[in-house]
Amino acid sequence: MAFSMHSHSGQFCPGHAKDQLEDIILTAISKGFQSFSLTEHMPRDSDADLYPEETSIEPLRPMHSAFLVEAQRLRTKYAAQIKLLIGFEGEWIRPSYGPLIKELASDPAVDYFIGSVHHVHGIPIDYDAAFYRKARDVSGGSDERLFEDYLDAQFEMLNELRPRVVGHFDLIRLLSDEPDRDLRPWKGVWEKAVRNLKVVVEQGGLLEVNSAALRKGLKEPYPGKAIVQEFLGLGGKLTLSDDSHGIAHVGTNFGRAVEYLEGLGVKEVWLLDRKEVGLLTKKGVSLEDVKTSDI
Repeated sequence: MAFSMHSHSGQFCPGHAKDQLEDIILTAISKGFQSFSLTEHMPRDSDADLYPEETSIEPLRPMHSAFLVEAQRLRTKYAAQIKLLIGFEGEWIRPSYGPLIKELASDPAVDYFIGSVHHVHGIPIDYDAAFYRKARDVSGGSDERLFEDYLDAQFEMLNELRPRVVGHFDLIRLLSDEPDRDLRPWKGVWEKAVRNLKVVVEQGGLLEVNSAALRKGLKEPYPGKAIVQEFLGLGGKLTLSDDSHGIAHVGTNFGRAVEYLEGLGVKEVWLLDRKEVGLLTKKGVSLEDVKTSDI
């Protein structure tokens, strides 16, 4: 059974992703996905948080509303072919975003949101090397200290929002000097990572294994091997995502992600299953069933 809990479209994330939402859904159907989550980035509320290609926050909230309308239409249209969940990816830029995320999540059209951190000190850490270096400088000039600050921001996010799915747990490593490094030798970083993993387990959240890291050149998906092993040892549950940003990314590197999990002894992954409006349950899927799907 193929599924993904995290995706984007160019229709509702212009400049950041590609392709129309309906075309992405049709691609997922053609590749044999049985469940696919539509999780566009949430609207931000300050011009200070715009990316270089953006000029104003004014279109972002109306675009989010239009996304929810279109997603519901498409869920109905393709209900016989695929199960679609509707959500968004949260942006924990600073604690003041907490109330906005909760407000957006209260919309009856929203099944869930992904708890993600893309900013440290209000600076994007996965956009480009220049922004990453700027954030690192604010943290004192070292990757180690920036990783600690990232994990502290994530800890705030987890405790404030209690997300049902946690996105790319160690995204901070993407643009670092050694993106494939084992975090355990950095004592402070590792202690904070384990602290956060314990919170995810206590809250019953799903930790996303995100194959996008592989298409971006990393050797392992998010999160890295040591984190996955620690999370499993704590009794945590994993989910799967392609974090696709267009047709070309749908299901990309899922085979490698499954092999990665097999190598760690994982037998089962989990997804959120929508039984009726307002009711989501966790559903276990054997890794073998994912492996034998037609992706």
